[in-house]
Amino acid sequence: MTDNKLYENNPLHGTSLSTVLNELVDHYGFAILYAYLNINCFNKNPSIAASLKFLKKTQWAREKVESFYLYQYKNLPRASASEFEKPPRERIIPDGVTPQAPAELSFTDAAILRKKRQEKAEHHKQANKRQKSRTATKAVRASTQSAKADTNTKLDPWADYR
Repeated sequence: MTDNKLYENNPLHGTSLSTVLNELVDHYGFAILYAYLNINCFNKNPSIAASLKFLKKTQWAREKVESFYLYQYKNLPRASASEFEKPPRERIIPDGVTPQAPAELSFTDAAILRKKRQEKAEHHKQANKRQKSRTATKAVRASTQSAKADTNTKLDPWADYR
């Protein structure tokens, strides 16, 4: 099978970013998109033109919107771990998997999702703090041990001046 044939099952194949954005805004609106994606172009100056300009310049935001399009709007099953590492346009959707009806989204679900993300980020910060303190403690111990080793030698620092 050719590479082109593999990607034809992807709903993003042959679909422009403006088409994706128009479909999402027509179905969900800017408020829901901001609530779920937390991208300010949907909150400040919410227009198709401004959002499209931002998304064309910013790869991470474009990939976030395209993932939202695939897994919320087209309601496809989650990708495998190896596929999820790839950008959404490069993911291979298996044959037989067809887009479903768009997911029903609400502001309450968005608030719950945002709270989970904040807790996960806080947990990640705490883990990083612990890791940094451990490495700092090891560095301090190593430097104090090397300082102790220097003091244990029987060299006389005033030997040259006597």
